Amino acid sequence: MKTVVSVIGKDTVGIISQVSAVCAECNANILDITQSVLQDMFVMVMLTEIENLNCSFAAFSDKMKRLGEERALDIRVMHEDIFNSMHRI
Repeated sequence: MKTVVSVIGKDTVGIISQVSAVCAECNANILDITQSVLQDMFVMVMLTEIENLNCSFAAFSDKMKRLGEERALDIRVMHEDIFNSMHRI
């Protein structure tokens, strides 16, 4: 199973490392990552493998949400099933 993690906010030092640290803490494997800085806005989309999470999906999502609140970022974690359902015709 996979998740799509999106991060949007003002560009500051350490965003990728802190999001990656939460992934490592929860044993979510980062499969792919893309990021851009548009003027002073940071935008990142990350694909993670969550088969071997050492916490629940909800706990993983909550940790990302708390990090976003601490850093004034919008961090969302979407399970691949929901992502696929949203993009099916």
